[in-house]
Amino acid sequence: MRGAAAQLAAGTLLALLSAVALPAELGDIPFTRAAGSLGGEYPAAIFPHWVHRMQFACYVCHEDIFQMKAGANTITMDAIQQGKFCGACHNGKIAFSVVFETCQRCHRQ
Repeated sequence: MRGAAAQLAAGTLLALLSAVALPAELGDIPFTRAAGSLGGEYPAAIFPHWVHRMQFACYVCHEDIFQMKAGANTITMDAIQQGKFCGACHNGKIAFSVVFETCQRCHRQ
């Protein structure tokens, strides 16, 4: 029994240590800006993947809207405003639109 208790304690400790390294919201995906891109006025966007995943099955976005590989999608505000990537849903009809008043919903510290 002592071995099982030690394994449980080690597992609990490992889980706690892992939690320390997690981002502020589990599942958030921080975007990075391309070299030389404009937009230093706002922080890079953070995509709340988990929130979206709770509402939609994976196939809703993958592979038609987003390729399921880190760095495979070159997402720009111009593309979003043209209805690509996030703009496929964030058009004011399906989800909130991408306008000046909603910047902070994605571009947050």
